[in-house]
Amino acid sequence: MTGQPSAVRFSAPAVKVLDAVPEHAEDTVWDILDAVSGDPWGFRQWNADDLEGQDVRHASVGQLSFTYWVDRPLCRLSVLTITWLG
Repeated sequence: MTGQPSAVRFSAPAVKVLDAVPEHAEDTVWDILDAVSGDPWGFRQWNADDLEGQDVRHASVGQLSFTYWVDRPLCRLSVLTITWLG
């Protein structure tokens, strides 16, 4: 994939969590997505033992974490899960 992903998509379960988190946590989600968009592989691989799963990544800040997939052919990020421990 060349350049940054041009779009971010959220799974239905991720949208439900995003709708339920407090505003400050939602702001953190967008801050993390800004960082992820700049360097999609800058966060750790979700399962380092999976040699074919290098595009599934996990980002975590404080009580908030999410798992995302870098869709190289379509040049976008897909947020699979969001976890808020608040």
